[in-house]
Amino acid sequence: MPSLQPLVFTSAAVGIALLIAAFPSDTVILVLGGLALLVCIFATPLAAAAALLVLAPLRALVLTESAINLPVDIGQLMFALFLGVWLLHRIVLRRTLLNWRHSPVFACVLIFFAAGTLSLFSALSVSAWLIEWLKWLQILIIITLCLDMAVARAWWWLVFALMLAGIANFLVGLYQFLGGSGALHLLIEGRFFRAFGTFGQPNPFGGMMGLLAPLAFGAALGSGIKLIRLLQRTGKVSLTHTLATLFFLACTVMFPAGVLISWSRGSWLGLAAGLAAVVFALPGRFRHSLAILFVLAASALILWTTGLLPASITDRLGSAFTDTFSASDVRGVDITTENYAVVERLAHWQAALLMAESHPFTGVGLGGYEDAYPTYRLINWKFPLGHAHNFYLNVFAETGIIGLVGYLAMWGGILVLTWRARSHPDISARGIVIGLFGAWTYFSVHSLTDNLLVNNLFLHLGFQLGLLAILFRQTHAGIPFLRHR
Repeated sequence: MPSLQPLVFTSAAVGIALLIAAFPSDTVILVLGGLALLVCIFATPLAAAAALLVLAPLRALVLTESAINLPVDIGQLMFALFLGVWLLHRIVLRRTLLNWRHSPVFACVLIFFAAGTLSLFSALSVSAWLIEWLKWLQILIIITLCLDMAVARAWWWLVFALMLAGIANFLVGLYQFLGGSGALHLLIEGRFFRAFGTFGQPNPFGGMMGLLAPLAFGAALGSGIKLIRLLQRTGKVSLTHTLATLFFLACTVMFPAGVLISWSRGSWLGLAAGLAAVVFALPGRFRHSLAILFVLAASALILWTTGLLPASITDRLGSAFTDTFSASDVRGVDITTENYAVVERLAHWQAALLMAESHPFTGVGLGGYEDAYPTYRLINWKFPLGHAHNFYLNVFAETGIIGLVGYLAMWGGILVLTWRARSHPDISARGIVIGLFGAWTYFSVHSLTDNLLVNNLFLHLGFQLGLLAILFRQTHAGIPFLRHR
């Protein structure tokens, strides 16, 4: 029987030629790109994960700009596709439906998930509770699937996918910063515009860039050291490791630049803390980490006090410290143009505290801040911002003392697990772990002023937690392939 390969390739070539002849070039590119993506997606669930990470942040852009009304947002559609492709692969390969692997990372997230579940009993809005609860359920699912599919060194594809998602959003943000948005209310210094990427707002865009910046730095560092060691051992330059190092170095430049052009003060503070955490986690000995931290703090103080930093940046950072750590009762305060932003934030903080006071143990229900706000708002602040502008207070208001303790326990456990995973035997993987340590630090600091679990960014957080689960398991399970690093 003759081979069907020539016939298949010939048919494909004819089809592509007819497509090029009959349709405009942009349509041809879109169709061919879509077909290539479908082939990759059905070849491996990792491709579906990559597509999910790149396309999920388009949620706000699709809702505001697309002529097509999707039944659900694009991120959730891609999550369903990712889950479906994974199930298809399990069935085709005739494996057990779920070969669940335990991870302490999963257990940490489960602590807050359980606390959030309890808030259903006091939820003022069951639909709002369900939407927020499903976010954390999806995070747990992503961690589980990462442990299942990203075996051996396949987890590297997740790192590249996270970087590609960041690059795509950075390029959109750069276009906006240089004048592409034309949004006059986001004008900076009379020349540029605050970047907001595909998020619709600068703060969550800065949040995405800030979450990825420490990871890119750690990946570049780990890949660079591995490249140098291979060169010393073999005398040859590895093209693969060279390209990977250059790619991560480019990301290390782009993502902090994305934080800068977002002009988000919370992102700036978070990035400073995140990169400091990366440097702190680099040495093997704790006293060396403390010494490096002291040098960094002294250098920052010198730059600040000598005026070497641009005044526009220092003024904005100074106001960020004032706004974030000021705490006073704003009822009866005279509202002016100068203090409006600070008083508005403090008013939402107080509303969150009033919610927690009224429902001290289980709060007003996950996702219930906005629905509860009219009951607990201060008299001059009628319209809610959607959240408390401090995620810790937001958690306190929505899930009470039980939820806040669970949330802090979750992140405390994750930080400890990340610190322990620094002993991974592969130097490039150690760089990723250290980058994740910086990412958690960034998230913790930026959460003092914002809620970053918006516009499907929680999916990216889930994959980063999945990476940690994989690398922690490899660190403490003696994976044989790592001996040949």
